[in-house]
Amino acid sequence: MKKYKMKITVFLCGALGMVLELVAARILSPYVGSTNLIWTTIIGIMLTSMSIGYWLGGKIADKKPDMNLLSLFILCGAFFTSLIPIAETLLVKPLSEVFDQLIFVAIVCSTLVFGVPSFILAMVSPFAVKLEDKTHEDIGKTSGRISSLSTIGSIVGTFVAGFLLIPNLGVRILILIITLVLFILSFVIFDKKDIKYCVCMFVCLISLIGLNYYGKIMFEKDNPDIIEDVDSQYSRIWIKNLFVGDINYKTMQVDTGLESYINQETNEMGADYLYYYDLFDYYNKDAKSTLMIGGAAYTYPTYYLNKYEDKTIDVVEIDEKMTELAKSEFGLNVENPRLKIYHQDGRSFLNTTKNKYDTILIDAFKGLNVPFELTTYEALQRAKEALNDNGMVITNIISTLEGVGDDFIKYEYATYKEVFPEVKVFRVRNVGENERQNLILVGFKNGENINEEKYEEYERLLSMEVIDFSSNREVVTDHYSPIGN
Repeated sequence: MKKYKMKITVFLCGALGMVLELVAARILSPYVGSTNLIWTTIIGIMLTSMSIGYWLGGKIADKKPDMNLLSLFILCGAFFTSLIPIAETLLVKPLSEVFDQLIFVAIVCSTLVFGVPSFILAMVSPFAVKLEDKTHEDIGKTSGRISSLSTIGSIVGTFVAGFLLIPNLGVRILILIITLVLFILSFVIFDKKDIKYCVCMFVCLISLIGLNYYGKIMFEKDNPDIIEDVDSQYSRIWIKNLFVGDINYKTMQVDTGLESYINQETNEMGADYLYYYDLFDYYNKDAKSTLMIGGAAYTYPTYYLNKYEDKTIDVVEIDEKMTELAKSEFGLNVENPRLKIYHQDGRSFLNTTKNKYDTILIDAFKGLNVPFELTTYEALQRAKEALNDNGMVITNIISTLEGVGDDFIKYEYATYKEVFPEVKVFRVRNVGENERQNLILVGFKNGENINEEKYEEYERLLSMEVIDFSSNREVVTDHYSPIGN
């Protein structure tokens, strides 16, 4: 076993380094989002920390190639990992509330909260090279073997954490597991353990577990509005209570944005933009079948099934955990025969479906987090092909109409105009054009099939149309997507 002690340590530290990177994205996502820019920031900071760790680890190893010193470093890695739950409450959340520049918050938090343990874990490899080959005769072979083990560990850690550990255990338990594994490694590789050392390590173990538990208590005390804190295969999901005046809403938050919310007394939808999806009932009087891409808490599908007893709706929601939460927290009835649920990527569904619909609703754009693959010319062409003759696509977009932040609506409008012969834009709130808001984009396959009897019912929504809207932006394609960063 002693022969493989160093190899196992290198492998596990490589694995845990990548697990920490995935944990970093989950911890930060409710505060700074999970856009490409945020992911780029996290990866860049972690790589920088690791680079410094490799360099400094090699330098220290040359001066003092001692297994017990390496053991101490790994124990320090366990200590800084155990501080992550505390840092979320004391550092990440306050910074995100003070600074509007989310990239700045991501840089600071990635560096201070996750950069330090990553830096320490990176020190293991150069130490291992020095300890494994003190003669320098096979330094190239030893270095290659250690690098390979560390890289294989990183690969295994990435897949195991991403596919199994995070969605099944959650990041909080995973942080505790990382802490304990590092503690065990530190203990195992330490030479000449005596009673005094074992007692000290026992105290350290209790302290590390206590820090993790204290972080959990701090989080719950600081966030009494959070009912559920759930990690799925795709996102960190918060179910929260939200009081607006005298009204108590139950909300589903993914990343920094509210996905869905309902009035807890009346069970009515809280998001005004969802009612604009009803425009299909005015513009296509023969509409019977609807496809919705993006289910979240299924507040609109539930409302739809209650209001339109003669219509059907298919919902595509990539995250099965959201469907489970919609059932347990938001009253979704999956047994309704007029509802069919597909747990699949929205673009993949459009690419492969043979179904035809009268209406396609796209509600997968989460403010700053935009799955670009649903914004492109190619995606909209597939949506158009999935429509019946008088069908229409209705999409919710968060953007300004003009000025800073208008890229999304301008690019999408240009793309819709390229695909559909008639396109309309509606504002949900009567606010300034420079204010960020929900905007409803409607594309008609073959024009309107208006139900005049419904005019009074939808008069308020129809009055919010943005007349003479235009765009000089380029069409978004699979090969050119300037949005969704």
